[in-house]
Amino acid sequence: VTWSHQRSLLCLRMCWAGRMMLGTFSILLVLFHTAAAACEFGPFPYRATGIVCRMTKPAALLLNQETAQVIQAAFRNAKFPNITGERSMRLLGRVAYGLSNIQVNDLSIEKSEVELKEDNAIHISIKNVSALFKGTLTYGYAGAWFLQLFHSVDFEIESSIDLQLDINLMCQKQQVAPDASDCYLTFHKLTLHLQGDKQPGWLKQLFTDFISFTLKLVLKREVCKEINAVAQTLTNFILDLAANFVQDKDIIVDISLASDPVVKANYIESHHKGIVLYKNTSSVLSDSVFSPSLLTESRMLYFWLSEHSLSSLAAAAFLDGRLVLNLRGEKLQVIPRGVPSSPHTSHFGEKELFEMEDTEAQQKAVQRIFQGTSYNDSVAKVWSLTQPQISLQPEGTVVRSLVAVEVSILLAGEEPLVSLYMEKEVTVTVQATYAEKKLILQPVDSSIEIKVFKCTADPSGEDPSIQSFLQNMILVAGIPEVTSSIGSALTSLMNSKRLDLFDIINPEIITRKGYVIVQLDFGFPSHVLLNFLEKSL
Repeated sequence: VTWSHQRSLLCLRMCWAGRMMLGTFSILLVLFHTAAAACEFGPFPYRATGIVCRMTKPAALLLNQETAQVIQAAFRNAKFPNITGERSMRLLGRVAYGLSNIQVNDLSIEKSEVELKEDNAIHISIKNVSALFKGTLTYGYAGAWFLQLFHSVDFEIESSIDLQLDINLMCQKQQVAPDASDCYLTFHKLTLHLQGDKQPGWLKQLFTDFISFTLKLVLKREVCKEINAVAQTLTNFILDLAANFVQDKDIIVDISLASDPVVKANYIESHHKGIVLYKNTSSVLSDSVFSPSLLTESRMLYFWLSEHSLSSLAAAAFLDGRLVLNLRGEKLQVIPRGVPSSPHTSHFGEKELFEMEDTEAQQKAVQRIFQGTSYNDSVAKVWSLTQPQISLQPEGTVVRSLVAVEVSILLAGEEPLVSLYMEKEVTVTVQATYAEKKLILQPVDSSIEIKVFKCTADPSGEDPSIQSFLQNMILVAGIPEVTSSIGSALTSLMNSKRLDLFDIINPEIITRKGYVIVQLDFGFPSHVLLNFLEKSL
């Protein structure tokens, strides 16, 4: 029954990858989810699509709330070069000047707006960027044979700027490369103050006019260059986070682009291969059933996952020997039959796994299997003998596999005694939910068919009571216990990837024939923004 691990694993991984793909604000949103049609994908755009991410306009508006922090970082990190020049002045001759040590102080942004342009780009409008530039002005007179600058004063420049960004992304080597070169600065105010003197003087009047034009060009060039650099840094930061999330040792999910992303007025959508790579093997997807009509626009974020991607992940986990679970001592606990189980509990009561019913027949069967030893001196091992077959249906994820169960008695100073070995064909329909930062796996329908049965209590295999008891125990208690344990283990795995730090609101996992949709709303991921600003800028 450990096969149910696979469906849940990819769902959760894609949620996290999706969060990473979201980024932290509107620029980040653009970086990961949009691209220009620069890669060659062939005439059938969706056939190789295993994973789709759709972010709607409400999500873009939420992420845009913190765009100001990135723009501020771009201004502060811009390296402004020294500005030098000279100009002929009546009576004074040629006056040479230099602006050096230019820095940005007291930066504030009044408003930021984001707009999705149909089949084009993401337009970001930053209104009233107020910035105070400080530095040193050196000036003097230029002679015919030499230049001597002999006066220096500190200066301040008050500015009010509007910033317009049209961010387009290109696809290079199946990955996103940002282009923020469509960057425009409009100056509403650019006032020069010398040595803190707020009153106009002849020196200020002399330099203001011919310095201002040069300064505007330098500010535009350096600020826009820095914004483009921040965009590239953001891209690398988020792609690294996403790649790390969808990789666990030798199992990797390929999230490179499968087709050209789409920008609509109400959403952004990116299509990814979703191919599972394991060591030197990989899967191939050429018959995806994805269509844009399968997703709506009522939630902030959607993930569409193909049955092929889930099945490939299950196959990789099987090949990697991960579909194994050991239950010992107190872990062999269930709720007695007839008492409804809660999907939020990972253990099912206080009675041992083999004590569902306090009947004489049951007691005899248990005594014969365990030969009178304590449950604490026993271990049950469950593992898949064949690659799980996964089928996504409206009622849930249907998993089929040949599964082995082995119960061993641990005797002091002796080799473990295998008291029970079974192989059975198991079919389980599992529904997954995510609540209170926990993954919950609930089996809603199960069936088993015993193929091999070996028991020291019934060497001939002619006692139907033991097999009947074991079959009933597996259906009523064993499968729910194992799926619950897997849910807890996957929750720990996802939280190790910091999924629990995200504010995920009302997530839904919806299965359909051939695919699953994860849809949710979310709060602003402040921790990702802070992490980026601390590490990258």
